[in-house]
Amino acid sequence: MSCSCFGSSNLEKKRISTRADKDLDTDLPENVKQFSFNELRSATEDFHSNNRIGRGGFGVVYKGVLRRGVQVAIKKLAIESKQGAREFLTEIKTISNVRHPNLVELIGCCSQNANRILVYEYLENNSLDHALLDHKNTGVVLDWGKRSSICIGTARGLQFLHEEVVPHIVHRDIKASNILLDKDFNPKIGDFGLAKLFPDDITHISTRIAGTTGYLAPEYALGGQLTPKADVYSFGILILETVSGRRSSTVFGGGIPILLLEQVWELYKQGKLLEIVDSRLGDYPQEEVLRYMKVALFCTQGAASRRPVMSQVVDMLTKKIKLNEKLLTAPGFYGGSSDVPGSSKKTISSTSTSNTACSAVVSITQITPR
Repeated sequence: MSCSCFGSSNLEKKRISTRADKDLDTDLPENVKQFSFNELRSATEDFHSNNRIGRGGFGVVYKGVLRRGVQVAIKKLAIESKQGAREFLTEIKTISNVRHPNLVELIGCCSQNANRILVYEYLENNSLDHALLDHKNTGVVLDWGKRSSICIGTARGLQFLHEEVVPHIVHRDIKASNILLDKDFNPKIGDFGLAKLFPDDITHISTRIAGTTGYLAPEYALGGQLTPKADVYSFGILILETVSGRRSSTVFGGGIPILLLEQVWELYKQGKLLEIVDSRLGDYPQEEVLRYMKVALFCTQGAASRRPVMSQVVDMLTKKIKLNEKLLTAPGFYGGSSDVPGSSKKTISSTSTSNTACSAVVSITQITPR
């Protein structure tokens, strides 16, 4: 028995690629418009760098103009990307029949030869990550009205996915760069390449761990036990980023590094939550901002069973449910490998059982590279 140290031969890779292309042609939903590669290349001026509006782990997003003058966002997956035919089809099938004001609309795709390209509606204000967390971007100032609307709109989009779509959908990669903003800064959830369908008759899905470190629920990162509560946890982190203007991986303290969620929990215990509020906000309604941060802490509790469902989160944010802080327990933390000087910790913990929280500073997916 012989094997090659360098993997499959070029001929075998070509056969696999051909089979994948045939599967794509067979499995693509009929209601999804298929574009030719040349049409999308023309729309982006041959994918010119001047038209680049974003970059993710799976590839690059370009602004394009179709022949009839419609502006679109064109997501060109890298040929060597980890997102293969399965994730490409997942994204198409997941959102091709789903419509909601807070979900990005898929317009079409291209699966010609080795090309994997998705075409979406164009959103003028890029992503929440770009507008709020990229401090090089000084042209956008999000006041509290816009930030609260972004939180509530995102929550409603998740409520729709978790509780109204049949079968239900778990996104698995809720983060600031996947919350896109239209011309009025209304939020739309994008990037469904990791999404999982979640039928009513099951309690959880055991799956490979994927997502972005800093947003991962500890029980999911530890054992791959996926429920909608993993999205709830990620959404809680998103609220904290929106209020503080800091990334989830922000490090505090000159001694042992601690992350945003841990810092917020420490400030909560001290009654000093307002210290974490973004200084760029200026005047803001203190009681409302405090409530949002407390909702975030309910969403990030260490035990998934204690986290609210998204319909409850919407009601908590809009004051339809009064917060009972006596029920609030400590958050859970997950940390991947760290690039913090002097630290090599890799931990999953909850401050309810341990005073040691993760010290990782990572803002890209490390568990499943993207």
